[in-house]
Amino acid sequence: MGTTVLLVDDHELIRQGLARAFERDVDMTVIGQAGSVEGGISFWDDLQPDVVVTDLQMPDGSGLDVVRAIRAKSDTTGVVVLTMHAGDDQIFAAMEAGASAFVGKDTRATEVVSAAKHAAVAPRTFLCAGLSRAVMRRATSPAPPRLSGRESEVLALLADGLGTGEIAGSLFMSESTAKTHITHIYQKLGAANRAQALVTAMRLGLLDHTSPQRF
Repeated sequence: MGTTVLLVDDHELIRQGLARAFERDVDMTVIGQAGSVEGGISFWDDLQPDVVVTDLQMPDGSGLDVVRAIRAKSDTTGVVVLTMHAGDDQIFAAMEAGASAFVGKDTRATEVVSAAKHAAVAPRTFLCAGLSRAVMRRATSPAPPRLSGRESEVLALLADGLGTGEIAGSLFMSESTAKTHITHIYQKLGAANRAQALVTAMRLGLLDHTSPQRF
């Protein structure tokens, strides 16, 4: 039978078109179709397909609900999210839910089949068909360091050229407390001095590039 596939989409024409695309591949077999989140989860429980291809937006919920339900029970099922809305938020949400691949509905049906094949052999990796390099960098790059509210205030004053004593006076804190905040900022940014901290902060978007910075 090869790789078995379950299609979940509330538009019958899309399901039928995808089914025909899968039927043209001798290694893929569509064993079920569902038109809702509830139906998709139920069919997966009953049929245990190798791969589920699910739409993102459906009448009774989100395709991410299908992804999460499957991931709660299986690490070996491939899950492909198929959607018309391929923005960063949707891509990141699919990654976080545990999807194996993300494909826009404006891509060719053969790309959906290719994504399903990828999902079958590598269900815990992530493929995004047609994903721009910029989006992929954002998706795979580590998150920038988190500064506390007070640390952000201290950073802004560092960027304005204030010294430790001036920062302490501006924020009504002791000089030792100001020094502690500055030390924490340097540690979080991996910086050895003010100039390195400000350059790194600007690169990470923690400071406004358009504001004058005095190093």
